[in-house]
Amino acid sequence: MSHHALVLGVGNILIQDEGIGVRAVEWLQQHFIAPPAVQFLDGGTMGLDLLHYLAGLHHLIILDAVHASKPAGSLTILSGNDVPSFLQMKISPHQVGVQDLLATAQLKGYAPPQIVIFGVEPDWLSVGLDMSPAVDAQVEPLAQLALKQLAAWGYACCAQKEEERRPITAGPRPLSQR
Repeated sequence: MSHHALVLGVGNILIQDEGIGVRAVEWLQQHFIAPPAVQFLDGGTMGLDLLHYLAGLHHLIILDAVHASKPAGSLTILSGNDVPSFLQMKISPHQVGVQDLLATAQLKGYAPPQIVIFGVEPDWLSVGLDMSPAVDAQVEPLAQLALKQLAAWGYACCAQKEEERRPITAGPRPLSQR
């Protein structure tokens, strides 16, 4: 199936707050059903291995930890011309993978015409599964930003009934989210 929109959570869940993007996509997968034209994807730290997911996309949302010199847990929204210029700076420990992914997609001629990055300022970046309280509190708000952006683009996601929610199986959950 061809998707027109992708919500891509990136980051390393083994480095505490660095996993916020993945945790937000997991939350989406557990609480919402994407329409056929939309995919929620845990991209982890796959970098260029994600390139084939961008082919043919119209809309891309990236959820990630973003260093923007703001207080821990602060949200950052980048779109339009802000995306390539902001990626010139080191914004996350795996950021080179995101920058390379978008640059390679551009060179191949299939970078999505509309890209939005929703990021959260990290606090704890040591090895571990627990996120800092400030970042942990932003998992659902970050996911909700993605839902609002999808709606603005004309994609309606349906909330899952609590009894229909499937457990997250992507790996161990931090203690703060069990």
